Amino acid sequence: MSWNPQYRSSKFRHVFGKPASKENCYDSVPITHSVQDNHFCAVNPHFIAVVTECTGGGAFLVIPLHQTGKLDPHYPKVCGHRGNVLDVKWNPFNDFEIASCSEDATIKIWDIPKQLLTKNLTAFRKELVGHARKVGLVEWHPTAANILFSSGYDYKVMVWNLDSKESVIMSPVKTISCHQDVILSMSFNTNGSLLATACKDRKIRVLDPRAGTILQEANYKGHRANKVLFLGNLKKLLSTGTSRWNNRQMALWDQDDLSVPVTEVDLDGSSGVLFPFYDADTNMLYVVGKGDRNIHYYEISANKPHLNYLTEYHSYNPQKGIGVMPKRGLDVSSCEIFRFYKLITTKSLIEPVSMIVPRRSESYQEDIYPPTASAQPSLTAQEWLSGMNKEPVLMSLRPGAEPLSPQPLPSERTLSVPTAPTSPHLFNQTERLVAEDGRRPFSLLEEKAPRWSAEYRQEEKKTWLSDGFDIFECPPPKTENELLQMFYRQQDEIRRLRELVTQREVQAKQLELEIRNLRMSSPRL
Repeated sequence: MSWNPQYRSSKFRHVFGKPASKENCYDSVPITHSVQDNHFCAVNPHFIAVVTECTGGGAFLVIPLHQTGKLDPHYPKVCGHRGNVLDVKWNPFNDFEIASCSEDATIKIWDIPKQLLTKNLTAFRKELVGHARKVGLVEWHPTAANILFSSGYDYKVMVWNLDSKESVIMSPVKTISCHQDVILSMSFNTNGSLLATACKDRKIRVLDPRAGTILQEANYKGHRANKVLFLGNLKKLLSTGTSRWNNRQMALWDQDDLSVPVTEVDLDGSSGVLFPFYDADTNMLYVVGKGDRNIHYYEISANKPHLNYLTEYHSYNPQKGIGVMPKRGLDVSSCEIFRFYKLITTKSLIEPVSMIVPRRSESYQEDIYPPTASAQPSLTAQEWLSGMNKEPVLMSLRPGAEPLSPQPLPSERTLSVPTAPTSPHLFNQTERLVAEDGRRPFSLLEEKAPRWSAEYRQEEKKTWLSDGFDIFECPPPKTENELLQMFYRQQDEIRRLRELVTQREVQAKQLELEIRNLRMSSPRL
């Protein structure tokens, strides 16, 4: 008889959100009032770009990451569009190049100088002209250099090759015209060989971005998707939208079969669009609602129920948009695994929020920082257009580490509980059966402890740790907020241990009853 615990062991159970102090926020930022359901913010390790209000055209601000505090009212803008800017995205392989799209039906590529701007930047490097109506979204290819995707209100997705020398590119290398309405979201899989889109016609599509053909299409009527996201190498898609009863909802799909979602989760009855963000390194999903004051986060697993709720970050200020720092820009010394930049229009404020795994040690934590995508492309534009696919070039986040060779990202990192090594000369048959069932008495473990290897004794010691720190010892909190969070974590651990003891007692009684019945039925025993 095996015992299945009712709780999930996870190193991310106690992840908490830590907002930046007032002096480390960006104040007096004129954030756009556009009603478009976009992020309006893009971040890289050097700059934060945010769409702003501007008369006589569209503009956005590029603020150096270290330049916190109150922004100068006359701070220079990046302006050159004749209509409102709807989306901005940094080049993942060049921290000084950014793409913007606008209501004027054009996409512009900008080179941002390394020194501070002293006047408005109006000279763009390239202009992409091809859409017949306003352009709502732009996305860079995740592995190929100088490949850009755009979607417009002409229901088309266009693929652009920026390797050409022309400053004005009039025709894309590919136009995908299979959509029947406005494209609301685009997402690539890990190597960029597949493109998923969510459309206003309530359909999710998985496309071959080079051929422009539909590989899978969802006709499910019970879920109206607004945003769609590939979940790393798990071969799954996640979409956010509304149910037929207009509740906000998340749906998980098998990318090879979009007929029916694998699972659906209703959240609430609010009307704000849900923005999903997935961290393939930790298998964590963050869900941010437009106009909400909180951020929900989940852990994704390959086994049911797939979406495992962790907790949420609460704030007093609603966010209009959100920006996300790439993994290579995080502070690994504070165990930061994700960082958001909340656009708070009511206060003209951009507030960084760090997601932190509480750990006692200040050394580099290898288990929460596996190799991640670097700023080096694995393909040229021509190689990708010719049909090649390669996984991203990986890098270690350990300070001073060099980029690793291209290799697939692991799809699932499962947590395993160490079990006592069993061998025929240590146990008799009854003891072996009990050990296989995971219920070996502690007295036996202690008897055989001297025979264990040093490595296993180290692993056994780790089983008394929760999320990397001793549950009976806590580092001194630095703020009142951290004190409260630590108190709640300790209460959760005490509750969990009590449940574990109770279940062990029930299990022991059941085992004792089985032995008694066995003796009564077989007197020889």
